[in-house]
Amino acid sequence: MNQRNWLAILAIVVGIILVIVGIVYWVEPASSLPGFFPGHDATNSEHHIKHGIAAFVVGLALFVFAWFSLGKKKSAA
Repeated sequence: MNQRNWLAILAIVVGIILVIVGIVYWVEPASSLPGFFPGHDATNSEHHIKHGIAAFVVGLALFVFAWFSLGKKKSAA
C-alpha cells in the first residue's frame, strides 16, 4: 500500500468518528456529554446543534477526500 491509500484509510476512520461525534452532540444534552467533549457543561441541559453540524460536515468532507484520493488514476500516456 502506498502513502495515498494509508491517508485515505485514515480519513475514512476519522470521518466515521466525527460523524458519530456529531450524532452524539445532537442526541445528548450538554450535561450528558463526556467530559473531554468541547461544550460539556454539567449545569446546562441544551443540545449543541452547531458543534454537531460542524463535526458531521468535517466527517463528510473527509469521506469525499478519501473517495477522490482512492479514485481512478490517470495513466501517463
